[in-house]
Formats: sequence, structure tokens, C-alpha cells
Amino acid sequence: MTAISPREARRCYNAHHPVHAAYYFVSEHDDAYTKLGLEGGPMAYLAGRAAPFGAVGSGVVTAAFYNFHPDLVARHLPRAWEVASPAAVLEARLRITDAYLTRLLGREALGSPEMAEAAGLALRAAEGCRRPGRTLYSANADLPVPEAPHLALWHAATLLREHRGDGHVIALSQAGLDGLEALVSHTATGTNWRPAYLQSARGWSPEEWAAARERLVERGILDADGELTGEGAELRRAVEAETDRLDVAPYEQLGAEGTRRLTELAGAFSKVVLEGGGLPLRNIGKR
Repeated sequence: MTAISPREARRCYNAHHPVHAAYYFVSEHDDAYTKLGLEGGPMAYLAGRAAPFGAVGSGVVTAAFYNFHPDLVARHLPRAWEVASPAAVLEARLRITDAYLTRLLGREALGSPEMAEAAGLALRAAEGCRRPGRTLYSANADLPVPEAPHLALWHAATLLREHRGDGHVIALSQAGLDGLEALVSHTATGTNWRPAYLQSARGWSPEEWAAARERLVERGILDADGELTGEGAELRRAVEAETDRLDVAPYEQLGAEGTRRLTELAGAFSKVVLEGGGLPLRNIGKR
């Protein structure tokens, strides 16, 4: 392994993440899942992301996803598995990915040497991911690697995303932030994610959101206007720094040259995905 700085690791993660994350926002997502009989919106999201676990109940998913209201999860799981099995959902997940990457990148890019190289590098990086305490990563790591290079790249980017996300949950827990407090304090950092959107999308009531905000005020993390205090800003910086530290291993596995090359290749594909509208860039959930 080669020493990689957390900053270099995060730069590479940011480069390949849009290739994975567009899956949740493209029209193909709900279209495919509703054809299976699932409801669009939360049910489709929860089933699609939780399918690698198998037909689990809401408790497992609530714990792993961290910031969703338990009641929201319980409304949809395990009921979703009565409509579509996890295996059927996983098959649909790859169909969705194939459709949107074909639409946004074009068939020439999908069959290019650069795509094959990026997939190989991302899979090599994923070999450095660690299973202990990483529930979503570990569940996805048990899935077979797709043969098509663009699907293999998406699979690897998913492994890397969930590995980082699992580490972020560890960092949030260490910081003493429960799932809702994590959302409230995150929106106070100036993120593009709007409070009203996350509150609704994650199933929290206005009263629960306000109560979490009050708890953060009492701890000195937010001021009376809901803005981060100096202490709160430092806490959020520490959470991100710890998340970065816990996510270095895959890129150390890849090495400095490989990490730079994956950043370059995946960044080029992500740029096309973003320019094609595959992922909202700002004011998410503003309306």
C-alpha cells in the first residue's frame, strides 16, 4: 500500500461519486421500480438501497441508514419484499444503471478503453475496503461484479460510496449526533440540501425537527437562529475529518498513481453525468 492523504482520497471519491449517485435521481429509477409494483419515492429508494441485505425488516435498515425516521422505514419494509423480492430489485437496479449511463454517457463512452480502465481501478480500490462495522459496504461486497465495464464501475463506486457512508455513521455516532441531529446540523453548514426537503424525505415531522434543533442549541452547536456556532462548526469539521480518515484505506490500496488516474478518468465521466442533469447540483429540495 502507498500512503495517501485524506485530501487526495476525498478528491478521488468526489470524482467518482456522481456516477453512482445519479442512480437515485434519474427518471429511470422510479419508472423501473413502479413496474415491479413498488411505490415510487421512499419505498423505491429504501428497497433499492437495502436489497443487498436480503428480505430484512425495518430495524436493520433504520440502523444502517441512520437518519431515516423508523416509522417511515417500517411503512415500507418488509412490505416491499411482498411485492418484489430483493433479487428482482437488484436486477432492476442494474437495468436502471445501464439505462441512465447509456443515456447520459453514450454507447461509445461505455465501450471505451477509458471506461474499462476506470472500472478496473475502482474495483482495485474497493479491495482495500474494510468490512468490520461497515454494514452497507459489506452487503454490497457480497454481490457479483457485473461483466459490462460501465456496470462494474458503478458497482465499484457503490462499494466505495457505502464504505465511506458507513464510516460517516461511525464519525457521527462518535460525535454524539443521532440521525436527526446529524441532518439538522448538516443543513446548517450551508449544504445544498434544504431542511424542509430532508425533513420530509427522511420522514421527520416539523415538531421532531424543531426538537432536535433545540437540543443542538442547548449543546451549543447551534445558536438561537439555527446557525452553527463556532463550537458547532468545529464539530462538523471534525466529523468530516474523521470520515476522511476512515476512508483512506481503499485509495492506499490503489496507490498514488492509481488514485490520480481514477480521479482523472472518473471525473471526466462524472462531468458528463452532471452536465446531462443526472444529479441536482444546488438548492436540492428548495421548492
